[in-house]
Amino acid sequence: MPQIPTKYFGAVEYQETDVVQFPSGLPAFEQETQFLVMEPLAQAPMVFLQSLSNPSLCFLAMPILTIDPEYKLQMTAEDLQTLQLPTDRQPSLGDGIICLALIAVAEDGSISANLLAPVVIRTADRRGVQAVRVDSTYSHQYLVTGKQEVCS
Repeated sequence: MPQIPTKYFGAVEYQETDVVQFPSGLPAFEQETQFLVMEPLAQAPMVFLQSLSNPSLCFLAMPILTIDPEYKLQMTAEDLQTLQLPTDRQPSLGDGIICLALIAVAEDGSISANLLAPVVIRTADRRGVQAVRVDSTYSHQYLVTGKQEVCS
């Protein structure tokens, strides 16, 4: 079984079928095209997106419906094509689609979620994209909670 070193989790074993492919990378990290989605039970509902090529690069995320149960996904035709989804309709969350909000923790301990550009993963082939919305319905700094520790 392959293994990668990580800054936050030590050496991590994984299966090739666990790797999520981001054909275009993530905005500002275009060269990073392969990530593991790690969901340690002790940190639930937190999810970690660990880069396979950069041990120090790990994004904190949460399922978007945990943050906003009424969230409406809106993807561009280009993003739908990248995920090989029909371009004539928007996908339903949970119907073969995982939607994660990237989390930022400010110096003061406040936590915000990026609802403007969720990470969308098609579970059938583990293909992903960060779907930047073209509208301004949601914020990239949606306040999740006040000060607290994310992980101990």
